[in-house]
Amino acid sequence: MLGTSISTNSLLLGLFALVTAAVLAGTQAGTADRIAQAEREAAQKALLEIVPLERHNNDLLVDTLAVAPQHWEQLGLKNGGKIHLARDHGKAVAAIIPAVAPDGYSGDIKLIVGVNADGSLAGVRVLTHSETPGLGDKVELKKSDWILGFNGKSLSNPIPDGWSVKKDGGEFDQFTGATITPRAVVGQVKRTLQYFAETRPLGQTQEEAAP
Repeated sequence: MLGTSISTNSLLLGLFALVTAAVLAGTQAGTADRIAQAEREAAQKALLEIVPLERHNNDLLVDTLAVAPQHWEQLGLKNGGKIHLARDHGKAVAAIIPAVAPDGYSGDIKLIVGVNADGSLAGVRVLTHSETPGLGDKVELKKSDWILGFNGKSLSNPIPDGWSVKKDGGEFDQFTGATITPRAVVGQVKRTLQYFAETRPLGQTQEEAAP
């Protein structure tokens, strides 16, 4: 009698465990799908802030080019990354390049840098950082419009010596009480422009890209 009771309880516990595992697995799979979709939508939103729909008609998330390993250090990448290409009826009009400023006040500042075919900046956005709230976090567009100051800039505008914060003799504003963060971002954006000029990921020279 006791043995039968133990066997029945064991069977019930086993079935309960299987059902619970199945429910957890289903929940995890559903959650993973929702997270993946949310990440895709967030990535797409960031890309479209730099190259809006009226400038391209391809899928920015799909049309990508891997950064060659020899350029990871220049872009501050530790595990590589993908360049997102914007095309208008097949013609490449801009590249959105991943980059990391490794010398922020509190560590890495992850960026995407949009570069037009003529070598000018389409825009820059900070994706993640750990900078001090109220000071270094002003690199975020939702905190200030400082990041918009890169729009239209290029390696020749300003001249090379101008690619630093004003405290260092350059043309870019720093933040009151926080110079390290903007200095890091300005430096990495300049290096990203240099990468673009050296590698020409759009497959054309600036002269060829000019209208």
